[in-house]
Amino acid sequence: MHSVQCDQSKKALRGMGYQFFHPDSSAALKPCLWCKRSLSGGDQCYKNQFYGITSHRCVQLTPTLRCNHTCLFCWRSFEHEYTGEKDLLPQEIVSRIPFLQKKALGGYKVSPKVTKEKWEEALQPDQYAISLAGEPTLYPHLPELIDLLNQTGGTTFLVSNGTMPDVLKRCHPYQKYISLTAPDRETYLRIARPREDYWDRVLESISDLGHETDAGYRTAIRVTLVRGINDQDPEGYARIIEESGAQFVEVKAYMHVGYSQRRLTITHMPLHDEIEQFTKRMLPHLSYRVLGENTLSRVICLERDS
Repeated sequence: MHSVQCDQSKKALRGMGYQFFHPDSSAALKPCLWCKRSLSGGDQCYKNQFYGITSHRCVQLTPTLRCNHTCLFCWRSFEHEYTGEKDLLPQEIVSRIPFLQKKALGGYKVSPKVTKEKWEEALQPDQYAISLAGEPTLYPHLPELIDLLNQTGGTTFLVSNGTMPDVLKRCHPYQKYISLTAPDRETYLRIARPREDYWDRVLESISDLGHETDAGYRTAIRVTLVRGINDQDPEGYARIIEESGAQFVEVKAYMHVGYSQRRLTITHMPLHDEIEQFTKRMLPHLSYRVLGENTLSRVICLERDS
């Protein structure tokens, strides 16, 4: 962990706003754009519209930056990988969240756009999104971390690439997301660029969502469409989604931000109209209805018919 490469990576990530939980770990926290906009009295994330999440009370974190995918559309940097690290205990992460969130948002306290009420609310988070970067199921204590966060009285969202179904079975967040990057194995290998062929594991994780939904847990599938790469075969996506039984489905445009700009061009980013048309082609093959759409984030949310 003390290699020159890791030190340089950490320095670069700190410059991007990452707050690390420990010098020997890649576990990190970083408030997202929507958290800061909401704090300043601006727009909130589409998760507020669809699920009632208050953006300035949301903590975005990851227990590890390790990942077994190198997705073309990912905004994170593959240049800042960690070759070795200490896996923190869940309590070490949870106990430092208030301090690091306050530190990350410190400059906003004196902003004339931030009210005293919102500032105090931001320091009392009620939502934890395990979705910053990396693949959280590679962290060995993930189920225990989620259990601890659940005990805070807040809600937890877990976003996973689905490559570790056995770990996901033991995780019980408020809402579990699995990313569906392709309608078939060939497209998956081309866009996710996994270290191994995990396609069968991804399908297993997605099919398990139905059991979670039936057990009363909230579940979701996220489809990120990249123009010209994985935006074909809506019937294929629909077949996988329908068989999953997930409660929600988000069909979202790839956004040309971060380090993805080094791998893709702005022409790969679909317009909201394209997301709308793709979703319309899926709907006849689904027992889902449109819950809502957000044109700013270019996303449409579907909900399973009860």
